[in-house]
Amino acid sequence: MFLALDVGTKTIGVATSSGVMAVATAWFTLERAGVRRDVERLISAVRGEGQAVEAVIVGLPLEMDEAERRICRLARQIGDTLAEQTGWTVVYQDERWTTIEARRRLEGKGIFGRRQKETLDAEAAAVILEDWLAQRADAGC
Repeated sequence: MFLALDVGTKTIGVATSSGVMAVATAWFTLERAGVRRDVERLISAVRGEGQAVEAVIVGLPLEMDEAERRICRLARQIGDTLAEQTGWTVVYQDERWTTIEARRRLEGKGIFGRRQKETLDAEAAAVILEDWLAQRADAGC
């Protein structure tokens, strides 16, 4: 399984893919509780699925000039801690525009308002993962 994370200051959106096709599924949104606790809960959720993790794709919300601000450091803390505690491969992926695409997808499914807010970060993680899978396929991996 491939796992993707859309790390924010309040939540972490989580998505998965079997990797067979460049299709990802929004899985859940985790309320933030600090790096250590967030990582523990992510590991627990994944291990509860009983599948091996091939890679974790962590979205980096780069600025338009590609600069990394505070939220990028937070995303890297989560990714680096996951890698240290599990040995999983962690890859960082530019996630600019993913929230806009996620919102568009949800609106296309008729999901608006509070319901959209509850699922937006997980849907953004699915966009991050699909972008990464598509790039990987284009590179012949």
